[in-house]
Amino acid sequence: MYNLGMRYYEVLVGDSHFHGDDVLTYSYDGELAASAVVRVALRNRPVLAIVVREVTKPAFAAKSISAVANALPLPPQSVELIRWLKAYYPAPMGVVVRQFLPPSTTFPGKNSSVSRHPSAVTHPLPPLTAEQIQALKHIEPRGYHLLHGVTGSGKSRVYVELAQKAYASGKSSIILTPEIGLTTQLARDFTTVFGEAVVVLHSRLTNAQRRDIWYELVRSTEPRIVIGPRSALFAPLRNIGFIGIDEAHDQAYKSDSAPRYRTDRVAAKLAQLHDCPLVIGTATPGVEDMYFAIAKKRPVISMTKRAIKDGVASSNVHLVDLRDRTQFTRSSIVSNELIAAISNSLQQGEQALLFLNRRGTANAILCNACGWQALCVHCDLPLTYHGDTHAVRCHICGRRYPLPSLCPECSETDIVLKNIGTKAVVEELARLFPSSIIKRFDTDASKPEQLENQLSTLARGEGDILVGTQMITKGLDLPRLSVVGVLVADSSLLIPDFGAAERTYQLISQVVGRVGRGHRAGTTIVQTYAPDNPVIVAAVRQNYSDFYERERAERELYHFPPYVFLLKLTCLRATSKSAESAATRLSRQIQDAHPKLKIEGPSPAFHPRESGKYKWQIIVKSTSRSALLDVVHSLPSGWTYDLDPTNLL
Repeated sequence: MYNLGMRYYEVLVGDSHFHGDDVLTYSYDGELAASAVVRVALRNRPVLAIVVREVTKPAFAAKSISAVANALPLPPQSVELIRWLKAYYPAPMGVVVRQFLPPSTTFPGKNSSVSRHPSAVTHPLPPLTAEQIQALKHIEPRGYHLLHGVTGSGKSRVYVELAQKAYASGKSSIILTPEIGLTTQLARDFTTVFGEAVVVLHSRLTNAQRRDIWYELVRSTEPRIVIGPRSALFAPLRNIGFIGIDEAHDQAYKSDSAPRYRTDRVAAKLAQLHDCPLVIGTATPGVEDMYFAIAKKRPVISMTKRAIKDGVASSNVHLVDLRDRTQFTRSSIVSNELIAAISNSLQQGEQALLFLNRRGTANAILCNACGWQALCVHCDLPLTYHGDTHAVRCHICGRRYPLPSLCPECSETDIVLKNIGTKAVVEELARLFPSSIIKRFDTDASKPEQLENQLSTLARGEGDILVGTQMITKGLDLPRLSVVGVLVADSSLLIPDFGAAERTYQLISQVVGRVGRGHRAGTTIVQTYAPDNPVIVAAVRQNYSDFYERERAERELYHFPPYVFLLKLTCLRATSKSAESAATRLSRQIQDAHPKLKIEGPSPAFHPRESGKYKWQIIVKSTSRSALLDVVHSLPSGWTYDLDPTNLL
């Protein structure tokens, strides 16, 4: 019998399997508020959805809403941000909506609870420095602010003050970090002030934990301090009074899967919706960030001094020419000068940190007889050897291969391993310093060895020598650290990408900034094949203005951001010829439809194969972002797109 109480609602489905761009209609025996979270069936799969509005009975038989979350509706700003994100970074609606919903379709039970940080004050925050006080005076109640503070200047302290101001007025804050490993250190500082109001949210929590945190936030009428990587930006907070992005230059703030958003741009929109300040904090601002801040007369707030008063802030930096092998008589990896500096630090009970942006033991497996190189059969990229597990792996697709004992081309046994990685560095350091405790930090580390689980022990000085990739260059404050070594400073400069110089400057500058932070005197030794390269010289000298002017002029000359917007288009095909044909055809179509656009390519991608298929790409440049959006909306099937890419690899 027909139910007179049946109502019908349009909903936004949050599921990656839903590729439509519109709402779906479901029925429910009762009244639902707009923005309520519900569970519905999508092709017999349970998925979450957001109620948009009530509508009249449709002409088709509507499926029923199976459950309604026992929670307040989503904040209206979240729903507005969904619409904006869909238009600004086009992606299927289901993928966009999914960012704003909990990771599980099950609703939390009555007895579920969120584990809290201890509320007891463990240590008082240091008093504000004169520069921090001035910075706070220049941060207005709303709008975009670039906080350009040298490493150790106390940017986190500024974030705490801004969050306190928001909290006092009953408003929440979001503080973003580029790495999950940095959330522990940041949460510790905020918990000192805010206790149980601090919530850490990231993907290494279980689905049940993230689900319970999400519902706790959407139900909360009290202000919260949410700390996490870029996904924390979508936390369902009702009243946001401050958004901070720490280490804002980091590449991790660009999503590499749909919707391929840039965190700073989404954060700017969210801050606008909540009418609150956004602070972009970094010691090494991106060229685009600095250019637009200056061009649009937005505040650029400088902090040039270390925050620790009366501390030892001296830091000596030395360049070692890797071409001069007389400086490598004790090791082919670590220079004599760096070995001496590490030895001295160990004798003083201090720590040393060595940076190399390559994982594994060796990144090239070659035949010394004929020159054959081991490549992944699916990706056509060099394989990496991991000596600790005696495994050969592709770091793109994850496939594993046996280490060859014979060359498949010439059958010779002269297989050599070249281009050392972090594991080889650890082995060499163990030989040089057999009694020292060496810790390695990279994405190959096991869970107990991951950076966020080691911060407290590192701060106590329990590791003698730390070795790692770029994750150890960000935000770490280690009181006993006195020596930093950059083993190959110019490797990232060799990458054929418009952002290579910027990333090189940022990496070197950030790792140099790990010492001389006021705790003790520091020494940094930078090993490089190009000691006269202006990018390396600027980074070693911490001369941002020189780097910025050079890089800005070069990008203007060659038409790269911030002077144009970029769109990267990519296709995968079974053969290289079919990929080239498809790319050539699309390139002509785009040029015919948009004659004012500048098109580069088509060409094979930097990583020319993926999942056994061949990848080709087209780069489209324009001074109008809307023109690139028009291209995206007219793409044929089988193409992926990336608006505002941070690299073209």
